[in-house]
Amino acid sequence: MKLPELLAPAGSPEALKAAVAAGADAVYLSGKRFGARKFAANFDERELKEAVDYTHLRGVKVYVTVNTLVRDDELPEVARYLLWLYQTGVDAVLVQDIGVAALARRIVPDMDLHASTQMTIHNRAGAVWTEKLGMKRVVLAREVSLQEAEEIARGLNIGLEVFVHGALCYCYSGQCLLSSVIGGRSGNRGMCAQPCRKPYVLLRGEKDEYGRPVNMAATPIKDRYLMSTRDLAVYSHLDRIVKSPILSLKIEGRMKSAEYVAIVTSIYRKALDSIAKGSWSPSAEDQRDLALAFNRDFTGGYLAGSKDIMGRQMSDNQGFFIGTVASYDMRSGEAAVRLNDSLGAEQGDGLVFQSPGEELGIVVHRPLSFKDGLLKLRTPDRVKLGARVYLTSSIRLKRQVEKILSISRAQIPIDLVIFWEDGVPVVEGKLKGSKGYMNIEARAGFKMEKALTKPLTEEQIEAQLRKTGGTPFCIRKVEMSYPGDLFAPLGSLNQLRRDIVAKAETALLESQRPEAEKVLAANEWLAAINLAKVDPLDAVGQKTSKSQKAPSLAVYADSLDVVRGAAEGGCERVYFEPRLKGPNQKGVTKELLDLLSEAKKLCGNVQLIWKWPRITKDKYLKFAVPLLSQTELDAVMVDGLGAAEAIVAAVPKVALSGAASFNVWNHFTVKQLSPRFSRLTLSPELSSDQLAELVARSRLVNVPKLELMVQGNLEVMVAEDCLPCAVFKDARSSTASWGLQDFKRMFPLWLDEDSRTHVLNAAETCLVDFMPMLFEIGLDGVAIDARGRTGKYAREMAEIYQKAISIAEKRGPNLKTDLESLKEKARAISLGGITTGHFIKGLRDELPNLG
Repeated sequence: MKLPELLAPAGSPEALKAAVAAGADAVYLSGKRFGARKFAANFDERELKEAVDYTHLRGVKVYVTVNTLVRDDELPEVARYLLWLYQTGVDAVLVQDIGVAALARRIVPDMDLHASTQMTIHNRAGAVWTEKLGMKRVVLAREVSLQEAEEIARGLNIGLEVFVHGALCYCYSGQCLLSSVIGGRSGNRGMCAQPCRKPYVLLRGEKDEYGRPVNMAATPIKDRYLMSTRDLAVYSHLDRIVKSPILSLKIEGRMKSAEYVAIVTSIYRKALDSIAKGSWSPSAEDQRDLALAFNRDFTGGYLAGSKDIMGRQMSDNQGFFIGTVASYDMRSGEAAVRLNDSLGAEQGDGLVFQSPGEELGIVVHRPLSFKDGLLKLRTPDRVKLGARVYLTSSIRLKRQVEKILSISRAQIPIDLVIFWEDGVPVVEGKLKGSKGYMNIEARAGFKMEKALTKPLTEEQIEAQLRKTGGTPFCIRKVEMSYPGDLFAPLGSLNQLRRDIVAKAETALLESQRPEAEKVLAANEWLAAINLAKVDPLDAVGQKTSKSQKAPSLAVYADSLDVVRGAAEGGCERVYFEPRLKGPNQKGVTKELLDLLSEAKKLCGNVQLIWKWPRITKDKYLKFAVPLLSQTELDAVMVDGLGAAEAIVAAVPKVALSGAASFNVWNHFTVKQLSPRFSRLTLSPELSSDQLAELVARSRLVNVPKLELMVQGNLEVMVAEDCLPCAVFKDARSSTASWGLQDFKRMFPLWLDEDSRTHVLNAAETCLVDFMPMLFEIGLDGVAIDARGRTGKYAREMAEIYQKAISIAEKRGPNLKTDLESLKEKARAISLGGITTGHFIKGLRDELPNLG
């Protein structure tokens, strides 16, 4: 049986060695920049080169993550880094940024690229797009089921990788902006502060005339960690997964310890090897050790079709449940624990006692006593009867880790032929590298003399050359043409053996690196690409030019009421995303076509663009693509590569617009999406200066029109979880207003036709008073997001922005005062107050002082 690759995390050099010792086929790691786990230890250039050599000498592949979004001013550094990784011989690079992928294909076309899960590939058409871009592998979104993955794989040449163990994100990876809007720490830049693991209160209320939540009240849900997911563990489903077309099984955990990596990797390695022999069944002991390594309670995840994804009760390591408190002796300060598992505890273990509203952690310092079937434990404070006891740190597990780390798994065989030339031993070796067999030769630096008393035998010489312990090599076959009756000190033969190993090591590592001619060609490509900073004045024209074309105004709508209001307010485009019952329900096709037809009538001369959902699984694509020929639309707006690919394949002439979910951060991304897209929305995470640089560079070539969302509550999360359904079964059909309350703000949320939860920013983006600056940036369009609001809001906000555009275009003497007045009008009808987002200050890109 051909097994899938076992891919382990390496957040540090120690974790890398643990992964290799535990039997990983490949590891993934990051340099100090451009990796999506900025708070891991990661690797500097010296450490990264050593890591590549270490893994390759042990038959393990190494993939490097360059999977953050990249600004235009960072492209030169990224280009040099990609070239350096290529020269170093890494086996593949993981990327999120479409522009970085395009840059890599141009500079180092021979280097394998993997599409990171941050690319949000969740349908077959998305995998097709990555294959056309030259990717060798795609890491599917964690929300894809095994059945969906099998359908995606059908007929494709690209490899599929899935997560099988570790932490799950609440939101689709690559689509989460919650950490970004709360504190400027962007998950797309590897700096996620994990706000989804914090406590929240679910609110329910009504809506006012502008669609804003009012009369919000807490719902009766006892759980506090409403967006905290359980940890993924598909261990018990491995036999089924192995039979699928999945190429690689990925363990999450670059922020985890080397001990965690060793335990989890070794258990999955043992399971996969047993499956290959046809003798595997899930082991209760292994499942217990996986839980002891780290768990927030396990789930089979979306991959295994599990329904128990959420772990809303807690958000940290749960440990392994071993028993409950049966009694407590006040005099001795001892708790008697009735064990639920034969594992129990031992001296040096860490335990946690949990009861409603209370939690007590202890380390067992004394030898344990058992009496009448009860485990006696001394505690610093009283614990309640019935308190649950969890083992959170295990000495036994630490001993097991030490055993794993002591194993030398990799043994690369070398075949030797030994002969003598005028008394000088000459060794010719043969070993297999990544590109086939290689020959090496080592000539001794000494001459063996005629023995006076005790000549060396063939067996003695061979025994010395076979002593390769502590190296990744072993001697397999030895052919010797020994003239006999010779002698040399054993230390000289040991040096000859070291020379052979050194030659083998050099040959093996060189075989993993690109040829000198290809490196030279890559350097020439890099020199030919102009990535220097561009002055926006040179590309856009004079900033204060009165003849400069004003940006057009668009409005996002999700109801006919909002469409009507947007058209009456004077906008030039409406992106209409109708709220439907769901693509599987009867009559939904007619409902959708009727809504689009009515919206077209309401728009009149205003351009109507059908806005597709943010997540478009294959089920939706099969429903929606055939309808394109039945509508009279000006264009379609999509949020993902898969939706775009499906539309182009079916109806090539349809004009495409790209929403903000494309994460457009640089002009290489713009160029890569041309000419398929006639319009692209730029990332809301960019500052005004960064937007100006992007637009300026993009203007140097024929590109789509560029737009920015300037008003509305930014959508910061989309999740498969139906959060209100945890309390209300009718939440999907309810007209209530929903929100999540943290310690100081309320985040509105809404449910789509597939009951996915969409979370919005607490405050509404408002850039109306920065309209002159938006002119200077050179944008083709600005947009208002009125989804979830009312026609009254859409009409009034569109009127406000049309006035702002007119004022900025005329640049009269009262420019600032007039725009301030408009801002106050916008503030009055906004939801949760107003914010400029990252437009002025940008993101927090520097690491905080970690002491």
